[in-house]
Amino acid sequence: MDLETFQWLLTDDGQALLAEATTLVADGASPLSAGSALRRTTTGERAAAALGQVELRQRAVAKFGELAARMYFTPDALEQATRQRVADHRAGRAAAFGARTLVDLGCGIGGDLLAASRVGIICAGVDLDPVRVAMAEANLAAAGLPGAVQVADATTVDHRAFDLAFADPARRSGAGRSFRVDDWTPPWTWVEGLLRRDACVKVAPGIPHDLVPDGVEAEWVSDDGEVKEAALWSGRTATVARRATVIREGGLATLTEEDDPGADAVGTRAVGAFLYEPDGAVIRAGLVTAVAAGVHGGLVDPKIAYLTSDDAFRTPFARAYRVVEELPYREKQLRAALRERGVGRITLKKRGVEVSPEALRKRLDLRGDAEATVVLTRVAGEGTALLVDPLG
Repeated sequence: MDLETFQWLLTDDGQALLAEATTLVADGASPLSAGSALRRTTTGERAAAALGQVELRQRAVAKFGELAARMYFTPDALEQATRQRVADHRAGRAAAFGARTLVDLGCGIGGDLLAASRVGIICAGVDLDPVRVAMAEANLAAAGLPGAVQVADATTVDHRAFDLAFADPARRSGAGRSFRVDDWTPPWTWVEGLLRRDACVKVAPGIPHDLVPDGVEAEWVSDDGEVKEAALWSGRTATVARRATVIREGGLATLTEEDDPGADAVGTRAVGAFLYEPDGAVIRAGLVTAVAAGVHGGLVDPKIAYLTSDDAFRTPFARAYRVVEELPYREKQLRAALRERGVGRITLKKRGVEVSPEALRKRLDLRGDAEATVVLTRVAGEGTALLVDPLG
């Protein structure tokens, strides 16, 4: 969608067309029939733009909740946008740091601007894409929030007057999403320069630890068990080296290397009464042994992110399972053991072993009435199958 079409979509006629498109889709019309109906009163380009926004708003509910129905998106900008709960957490950190003003260098459709403005920070955003800038402005207005946006090259903006600089480099190349920092826009060299001041930079959760500059805090964030991103905090905003933050419906919890006694203190041990599967943010942050210490347990293997303990704990940083028994690891014997127990539906979890759960499930060909969860992993270097019951 070009800028002219989007600006028309904001007019009274455009809003009426968008409302009509929303109603058609809600009533179950197919894209073809909805497009035909809209083209009776408008151009094909405008009809496609309206239907495109309806589809993107539906997809955006997972990130923005009820507000998504009033927001505007491009496909790429929606994919890159931060989930509202994650953005709200980051904005809360910025406010706690004492930031009164923030500049978003590459604001996209304004998701992070919305979060920062909600906590009372005076915000400004820039982006090279005029359509995204116009959408960011419209999204701020839709939420009833203040903020200024303009078209500009983030790498040329003088950001020194702002308390905090935020950036979310685009991680795409001509071939699609890229995990190479050399493909980022703005490039990694610019990011390194920005991190010499009070700043926060959103990065991919797979960022290598050795790429994080000295003195910069790396925070990995998961939302409802899914690792969504990492954020690099620099200058006075950095309080530790590594942090895992877990966000769930009931709130959030955070863990840092200061909570970690280290692998030597935790050690490895035989499988006890309970097995713990650390949250992905904990694993990415390298804080598995911190969780082990918290559940009074140890590692099942020095290189595997499963923990075990004789005690039952509820922790936001790991999912807990009661260990029912150890089953044969070899496929033929495992099949026999599961059939003997009447298992027909199975959840297979694996870590550290070369097994395809989907392929194995088909080969096991189970037909009983019972349901079971089986963990395939290594314990002290040996392949092991554990029959477990999830807690909670």
